[in-house]
Amino acid sequence: MGFKATREQYSPSLFDVAQDITGTLPVKLVERWLSSEQGPQDAQNLLEPFKVKGYSVSSDSSGLTKLSGQKSLIEILAILNQPKEIVYGYGAAIGGQGVGIWAADNTQMFYPPAVSAETLLSALLTIQDEINERCQIKIGLGAHYGEFYSISGGLYGTEADAIEEIAENDTAGGEIVITQAFLDLLPPTHAFTSVKREDEPMVVGSLYRIVDGPRLSGVVPTKERYPIPYSEQFYGELITYDAALHDAAFGARILQRYTQSKVVVLIERESKPDESYEVDLLGNMALSAFMKDVGMRHLSQHNGTEIKVVGPLGIYVFDTGSAALAFAREFGADLTRQDVSCRIGIDAGTLMIFDLATGGKDIAGQPVNIASKMAQDKGTPGHIYLSHAMKDLVDVSGFKEIKLSVSGVEMIAFEQSVNSSR
Repeated sequence: MGFKATREQYSPSLFDVAQDITGTLPVKLVERWLSSEQGPQDAQNLLEPFKVKGYSVSSDSSGLTKLSGQKSLIEILAILNQPKEIVYGYGAAIGGQGVGIWAADNTQMFYPPAVSAETLLSALLTIQDEINERCQIKIGLGAHYGEFYSISGGLYGTEADAIEEIAENDTAGGEIVITQAFLDLLPPTHAFTSVKREDEPMVVGSLYRIVDGPRLSGVVPTKERYPIPYSEQFYGELITYDAALHDAAFGARILQRYTQSKVVVLIERESKPDESYEVDLLGNMALSAFMKDVGMRHLSQHNGTEIKVVGPLGIYVFDTGSAALAFAREFGADLTRQDVSCRIGIDAGTLMIFDLATGGKDIAGQPVNIASKMAQDKGTPGHIYLSHAMKDLVDVSGFKEIKLSVSGVEMIAFEQSVNSSR
């Protein structure tokens, strides 16, 4: 059964805070959901105005994990920036819109039905050509035509979730994968070469790998900026750094200006499934709002800062390891009291934190990646994971030392139950 809450479980001030605090979390929609009977018909009625039809195209990078251990933070951000600009430049030029904030190595675009399947597929092939020629990393692309919910800059729905997962987990660098619904929109005489894949996800049907086909002709990539997770000032300096062929001295000055040493707490709570996707979606938005509320109640006493709450994920930063660990335990206890489990990763090191023009913040740096790998990639629900770096900041005697291997990278971590007293 999904998460069913009442408004009384939240702080009264949560639904009155400004957008710069709530970011992209649709708290007003959550408030209307909490005031309803929270049944399937209520969910459909609330979500009906947000329905859109078109193409969802997601991407994920290949080979970044190993590269992150070899390059500085400014180099990694410059390397990630290049494919993002290409994806957005060609995508926006043919009528696409950026979805969400492109903070990590993923991208997502939405294209309305007015964009033809042929034009879009040619654009994806052109994008891959450009990335293969100009970039240090490759990306996999997944594309689907269907019906979605467009809410607060994000794209939701079973089909949106499915193609995003396919791009992240089932595509290789340089690959383009489309669904049956996308393929069916191509004219019978199309010039694209496709190969049907053996896997057949139930939600979006058969998958096809696009091997070859016509590229875009006469389309100039837009110079507009993708949904950057950086301040305008930093983005300008990042472009200058990239244009200067990664001038080491200039990069060092940027890092000195923008980086800070912090402890990162990454919390991923479980999702509460329901028979109805719409009830599930709104129930999980209510859970995200609950995470936002829990953070607001505990952060001040530990001198911490919320970076963002997106879907099941919350990211927070602190000045000390002890404050971060205390916050993580209190947060985990609050979720446990609502019968919601979570897994938490904590690491310390050099980070960049940015204020977003749309409200809220975003973050970049290896500690976020390490915390994510420990908790999201390898963690067990109900546990806290400390990185090896945390050993110098907190007492780990009550933790179990474990070895993890993620994407070919070996690491040592320390594991403890969320409900442990120490």
